[in-house]
Amino acid sequence: MTIELHAWDTPNGRKISIALEEMGLPYVVKPIDISNKGQFDPAFLKISPNNRIPAIVDPEGPEGKPVSVFESGAILIYLGEKTGQFLPKAGAARIAALEWLMFQMGGFGPMPGQVHHFLAVANEADRRYGLERYSKETVRLYGVMDRRLAQVSYFAGDAVSIADFAILGWAWRHERHKVDLATFPHVKRWYETMMARPGVQRGFAISLTGK
Repeated sequence: MTIELHAWDTPNGRKISIALEEMGLPYVVKPIDISNKGQFDPAFLKISPNNRIPAIVDPEGPEGKPVSVFESGAILIYLGEKTGQFLPKAGAARIAALEWLMFQMGGFGPMPGQVHHFLAVANEADRRYGLERYSKETVRLYGVMDRRLAQVSYFAGDAVSIADFAILGWAWRHERHKVDLATFPHVKRWYETMMARPGVQRGFAISLTGK
């Protein structure tokens, strides 16, 4: 059964296209044009009550019944549990995967997202203050990731997990964050390793805009 991915070409959308490709799940993209307020369509609201992308509809959910899932972190957990891939069933590796997934959801997503916002602010004073505040925090988060990756190959340990997919969606925009990965050599090593994976490449290559 084919999963519907309701998304747009954003870091959060790419997290899920990467995961679906890596997990080998059949899916079809249903573009939600957030540049034209497509996220406020009543039909999308039914599957994403917070009017945010991405969301999925799995026609073969629990007990074989259709289910919709919103919030990218929840989607990654759902897909990991559905397939038994990239989310350890128990132990320290599962705890680490969930810790670093929440790190991304609570920090390395909202903070660089504010950088994206303030880069587009017209008022110079507002832009300068916002960029200084959120760029500083974004750089700090890169440092947190670099220290973690100095100890392990991937965020949950020795194997790729849903945490890597989540963080990669935002690290993909490091140039927009004005961050030189050479400053964070362990993040750079991890990033290049992840981007070389065929499933990741397919996840980035697929159009999320219908074009």
